[in-house]
Amino acid sequence: MSARGGLPLHRFVRSVPFLHHALLFLGLAALTRCGLALRTGLETVPASLWPGVLMRGVGFDLLVLAWLLAPALLWAAVTPARWRHTRWRDPLRLLLFFGNATFLLFIALSEVTFWEEFSTRFNFIAVDYLIYTQEVIGNLRESYPVGWLVAGIAALSWLLTWTLRRSIAAVPAAEVSLRWRLVYVLLAFALPALAWKLSDIDRMQFSGNAYANELAGNGMMTFTAALQRNELDYGRFYATLSTERADRILRGLGVERKPLTQALQAGADEGEGFDARRLPLRRAPRNVVIITVESLSASFLGSFGNADKLTPRLDALAKEGLLFTRMYATGTRTVRGLEALTLGTPPIPGQAIVRRLGNDHLATLGEVLRPQGFEPLFFYGGYGYFDNMNAFYTGNGFEVLDRDAISHVRFENIWGVADEDLFDLEIKHCSELYARGKPFFSIVMTTSNHKPFTFRPGLEDLGIPEEGGGRKAGVKYADYALGYFLREAAKQPWFDDTVFVVVADHGARVYGKADIPLNSYEIPLMIYAPKHLAPRRVDDLMTQIDIAPTVLGLLGLPYEAPFFGQDVLHAPAESRVALFSHDHDVAIYRDGRLAVLGMDGSVRDFLYDRSRDSFEPTAADPALDALGIAYFQTASELFEAHHYE
Repeated sequence: MSARGGLPLHRFVRSVPFLHHALLFLGLAALTRCGLALRTGLETVPASLWPGVLMRGVGFDLLVLAWLLAPALLWAAVTPARWRHTRWRDPLRLLLFFGNATFLLFIALSEVTFWEEFSTRFNFIAVDYLIYTQEVIGNLRESYPVGWLVAGIAALSWLLTWTLRRSIAAVPAAEVSLRWRLVYVLLAFALPALAWKLSDIDRMQFSGNAYANELAGNGMMTFTAALQRNELDYGRFYATLSTERADRILRGLGVERKPLTQALQAGADEGEGFDARRLPLRRAPRNVVIITVESLSASFLGSFGNADKLTPRLDALAKEGLLFTRMYATGTRTVRGLEALTLGTPPIPGQAIVRRLGNDHLATLGEVLRPQGFEPLFFYGGYGYFDNMNAFYTGNGFEVLDRDAISHVRFENIWGVADEDLFDLEIKHCSELYARGKPFFSIVMTTSNHKPFTFRPGLEDLGIPEEGGGRKAGVKYADYALGYFLREAAKQPWFDDTVFVVVADHGARVYGKADIPLNSYEIPLMIYAPKHLAPRRVDDLMTQIDIAPTVLGLLGLPYEAPFFGQDVLHAPAESRVALFSHDHDVAIYRDGRLAVLGMDGSVRDFLYDRSRDSFEPTAADPALDALGIAYFQTASELFEAHHYE
């Protein structure tokens, strides 16, 4: 019996490129699935679900295999015929098989250890582990005999290779005719395309048993999906309340489960707009500029006790405007800060909304200000494809101007142009809008206060060397550039009618042994409008999600949920809370008490002494725990149900 074209069928099958590798992958995937199922137990995954687990599992494994085979098929298509019969062919085959076996065994072992901890296939947590490599590697070293495990994987890979050496060496060389090369090329593109079409991890949800659904999956596929989706299912991993109770708790704080588009429409029907009676300013300003400074911890500023004189301009600004002394970031990355500033939402577990699918047409601060005539803008000194910033802001109605819009450049490094160049673009564009009679609302994200801390020449008198000066030089330059911006902005005709908000995207680094190291989350916030706003200190607790409602309060504008923050200048101090994301935990803080929600469904409570930066485990505070759950659960559900719009 022959395959089409005259090649004997048995030889055709045996000569499929990397057939042994494919069989090894399918075998290990099946063994991993069966082993995890046995470890989970029949009590948890009944035997009646096993056929569905195994059948769907094989299907998912084949889809992953389609991707893995594509490079091998391309290699078979382009390899010269003379290479296929050299003396180093067989040793190379064995070496490749050994390397592949080692890799696949490592993946299988990783899946087992991940399942032991989380009872799921790889998800966003596994993706996040790539970010927190130091902690992950340290945890592995303390939890497992890593050396012995690596040695065991290598030994088992060698044993498999030795056992199959004759079979691997006996595989006929791939066909070299033009027709077969074209077949290999066609398969190399067709198989991944088909797999992409069919690889929907939602198809894992074939039963009401979450363990069975997870077992049906393939870790490589779910890991890839997590890279794309960047999300966690709050209801599955974290403590929950009934929807009715969560709504009741938040309603007491003015947060309702209602799309903002409905609230805006209601406000328009009622003729709501600027209300001079609610203004703490002398008159309503026409423009708002939020400067988001990269990695600026409060501890760098003299206003917060730093004696190194790193921030003379920021310290002067703190005396001339509103200085908020108990301000916290919601997370540890730029996208978390931008999420909070733009959406006013708690940092829901998993990836920031800025990087998630379905993050367009949301209820942003720009969406609230647009009906009042404001033009929403986003400025970034680097290329905004990084962290999905351009897509997020464009999808939410902002005009986006990034590195591509900056023609005159004093200096740039891997992260983007110098902050001075970014501020020049801001001033130029806002002046053009002003000339057309358009009020503007802009968010400006700086980049210079970031490694490698390199700067343009000519700043040596400020103690800022061009060739990289470290963290302190970065802070000095960020301060200098902000002073430059305010000095140049003061020359513009729109300056007197503008509210300037200066805040950090997050602290410089997260440190400390605490579950949520609050000290490293402290950042500065200043609101500056010299023609409108008298200087003062505000000592109330707040985070970045409170900035949007506070700005709206300054403008005299009404707003409704789903903004979760509060207008700090009007809300009672006793209602103030701070919400955080740290690794995979989320937390709520109020009145010296911290409640940490873990992804195992736990809630841990601590007493926090800010003066000593110390934490002490304490008995549960049911009211605080329920409030934290209500915030994070409701925010997650609103986004997932597309009601945050």
